[in-house]
Amino acid sequence: MKANSGKGNLQRRVGIHAKGKLRLESLLDRVKAHRRFKDVGGIGIFLGVTRSSSAEGKPVSHLELEAYEGKAQETMASIADDIASRDGIVDALIHHAVGKLKQGELIMAVLVAGRSRKDVFPALIEAVERTKSTVPIWKKEFLASGESYWVSEKGRTVKQEKS
Repeated sequence: MKANSGKGNLQRRVGIHAKGKLRLESLLDRVKAHRRFKDVGGIGIFLGVTRSSSAEGKPVSHLELEAYEGKAQETMASIADDIASRDGIVDALIHHAVGKLKQGELIMAVLVAGRSRKDVFPALIEAVERTKSTVPIWKKEFLASGESYWVSEKGRTVKQEKS
């Protein structure tokens, strides 16, 4: 897993980033630099952050996220291109963090810019759901108790381990 350093983000619609390198300001600058930004009436933004508890309510100390980077970026680009090609949408960005993340840290940012909120919101929801269900990024939860396990999109434990 080799996450990009965050350099060159203004030119990239999608990206996998090392912890701390995913910056909302850079993504907004990228959207504003789009040649059709004059047509934008709204930007919808989803920011995914780490929670302090598991789906079962157990205290989580941290998460570790890994990606099959080439395939992840290819899949995210396909989603972003599809969303951005729709009537009323100007641009779509999908960026994800990998590495060890503590509670409250930014995991994912999805931005959709378009003509109006009626165009943007449904496209934003679809982009988030497709990213979470199809992009090869894996999450391992580490509980305060020392237990750890891989989590699937449905929230089910994939494999439990004891640290």
